[in-house]
Parts: sequence; structure tokens; C-alpha cells
Amino acid sequence: MVAALVSLLPVVFFLTGLYLLDSFKLVARKWLIYSFAWGIVGAQLAWVVNTAVNQVTALDYQQFIRYVSPVTEELIKASFIIFLISKRRIGFTIDAAIYGFAVGAGFALAENLHLLFGAGTDQSLMVWVLRGFGTSVMHGGGSALFAIVVIAGIQREVHPAVAAIPGLVIAVILHSAYNHFLLDLYLQTMLIFILFPLIFGITFYRAGQLLRDWMEIELATEVRLLGMIKRGELAGDRAGKYLLSLKHHCSPEMILDIYCYLTLHLELSLLVKRNILLKEAGIQLFERQDVSDKLKEFSTLRRRIGVTGILALQPLLKMRHREFWKINQL
Repeated sequence: MVAALVSLLPVVFFLTGLYLLDSFKLVARKWLIYSFAWGIVGAQLAWVVNTAVNQVTALDYQQFIRYVSPVTEELIKASFIIFLISKRRIGFTIDAAIYGFAVGAGFALAENLHLLFGAGTDQSLMVWVLRGFGTSVMHGGGSALFAIVVIAGIQREVHPAVAAIPGLVIAVILHSAYNHFLLDLYLQTMLIFILFPLIFGITFYRAGQLLRDWMEIELATEVRLLGMIKRGELAGDRAGKYLLSLKHHCSPEMILDIYCYLTLHLELSLLVKRNILLKEAGIQLFERQDVSDKLKEFSTLRRRIGVTGILALQPLLKMRHREFWKINQL
């Protein structure tokens, strides 16, 4: 019982701490649970895949855990993070780190349970301390670093498939280096347990600053533009002149739909920022009855203007990953 607690609790407490550090409440509890659950499922899948690969390669145990299992296990963990990014559930490095660590935490928990009760191993309590404070945190930290690197690349407009390559390389190298046991086990565990909180602390601090800057810049721009639309003053602005120039290329119906889409996008974007600010301040969000209708109208307008309309709006609305992430927050 003590061995189970020592091997399982550190990574759970670590994940809880990261979740509580998310002052902007970017992480959805539902998707956090899904991420943790995938880690558990992924550990079982990794065991099956590693067993099959080991039978084919016939490598000895040390070679296998150093050069093969880090690749298969990090690929399995990374697959769910890529899924979350593709569904626009991750928008910043803060939520990327938390979701990533959740996947690794679930993986580590399942792996430790398998070793405790399924593999028939009889290890000393110190072995489970090392696994709980070292191996488990390594699994979570590696997945978190992968998620951070990928979302950072996407924010620089790098294709997700390309951004995933350095993230995966970093996670695999970290995992492989850990399994090489280059340092004394106690020193290695201590370094892992000290360095990752430090890395996450710096990441969260820097990401929080960038998020506030993004909010400030976008809020000012969107409030100004929406205000001009509401007052009928857009025609005198560069944005209005650009929209008027589209009449030479689009039908009047298309121009109207584009105009409505722009207005609705600005309203929804401001609503997301309002929610983020309220959650950071610890204020309970109140439900707006018209949000669902606005989202349906937004989806309808998006289908009507199609790819042509979206491309036409690129000079005004940079439809990047984060723009779609914002809509998903509602």
C-alpha cells in the first residue's frame, strides 16, 4: 500500500499543482480528464506494441528501453496531444503544458500499477520512490515539453506536422537519456523533480505575460473596429475601404455575409476575452442566452462565405490556430 502511494501520488500532486497554477482557467476539466485517461490507455497500448516490437528485434532489455521504447511510448503519448491541437482545444503554452503533463501522468500511473500488481515484481520501497518522483515526472514532463514545443511552433505559423518533429525529438531524447542512467539514480531523480517545476514555473510566468499582451493588443483593436461598425463609421477606415473594394470581386450577397461574419467574429472574440478576464479574477461566469444562437449563425455564415470569403478576410482577420481556439472556448 505504501509503495503504491509513493509511486502514484507525486505525479498526481504535480498535475494538480499545474492545474491550480492556470490562473486564466484555459484548461477544460473534461479534456483534462480525457488526457489523463488517454495516458492510462496509452500505457496499455505501449505495453502491447513494445512486446511485439521486442519479439521482432530481439534486443536485450537495456538496448530496448534506451533506444526503442522511448520512441514508441512518446509517439503514443504525443498522438493525443496532436488530436487536441487539431481540435483547437489548445491555444497557449500554459494549457499545452497541463494537457501534455496529464497525458504523461496517466501513462506513468498505469505503468506503475502494472509493475506493482501485474508484473509480479517485488521491489524495495526505494525503487517505488524513485519511480514516483523520477520516472513518473519524466513521463509527464516529456509529454508537456512536446506539447509546448508544438504549440509554440504553430503560433509562429509552422505547420503542425513540422512543429511536432522537434517536440518529439526532445521528448524521445529526454526519455532515452533518463533510461541510460547516466547519473546516480538518486541524483537523477532529484534533478528531474527539481528541474521540471522550475521549467514549468518559468514557462507559466512568460506565457502569462504573452497572454496579457495578446489580450491587450487584440482587445484595443477589436473594440475600435467593432465600435466603428456599430456607429456606421467603418467606410472611413482602411478596413472599410478594403471591404468596399471587394464589391468588384464578390456579389452584393457575399459582401453582406462577409460583413456580418466580421461583425459576429469580433463580438465572439471579445466575449472569449471577457470570460478569460472574469475567470482570472475569480468571478463566476454568467450564461448569455444568445451565445448559442450566435455560434449557429457564425457557423452558417462561415459555410456561406466559404473559402473565398475567408481568404478575402485575411487582411482583416488572420484566421490562425488561435482564432479557431477562441471560438471553441464558447
